[in-house]
Amino acid sequence: MHILIGQGNPGPKYAGNRHNLGFMVLDRIARDHNFGPWKKRFQGEAAEGMVQTSSGPVKTLLLKPQTFYNESGRSAGEAARFYKLTPEDVTVFHDEIDLAPGRLRVKRGGGHSGNNGIRSMMAHLGPEVRRIRLGVGHPGDKTLVMPYVLADFAKAEGDWLEALLDACSRALPLLLAEGDERYQTEVLRLAPAPKSDPKQNRDA
Repeated sequence: MHILIGQGNPGPKYAGNRHNLGFMVLDRIARDHNFGPWKKRFQGEAAEGMVQTSSGPVKTLLLKPQTFYNESGRSAGEAARFYKLTPEDVTVFHDEIDLAPGRLRVKRGGGHSGNNGIRSMMAHLGPEVRRIRLGVGHPGDKTLVMPYVLADFAKAEGDWLEALLDACSRALPLLLAEGDERYQTEVLRLAPAPKSDPKQNRDA
């Protein structure tokens, strides 16, 4: 079994925010892979389903913590303990300001780079939990970061955002059966990131 966790804030007020990109990815996966209905579980909203991979079907739980972004690890940890899973069986999708818009990187270990949601995830799941970093770009000034990630995606970002959501969902069987590098490569093949100013995006 595998748990896919999206980071975001609960409620319609935040639904279109850059900070809710993790939730958006899970919503697309649930739709494309015919998951069951969302139910209140583990201090969050969860949906169960099967993902067909080259190695056979993988039972998968989607989890959108409703504890607010910075405390999302509490929900994730509760679900992992319930199913007696290790960090190897958990993947977290989250927005990443240190990647250019539309870029994606898979990461295990390392620091949380000041992301309090990831800090919480690492505290409850362990530092080696797999993280899918989804680039949203940087506003250019650290004092602008919070209003930037709590703002909705601009209409001009719609094309690359739609492509990224679609690619994350379509490539999911590779993540569950063939590993990090194969998934990352396929997502970037399906959804090439738009050109942007590298000065605005470290690690772009």
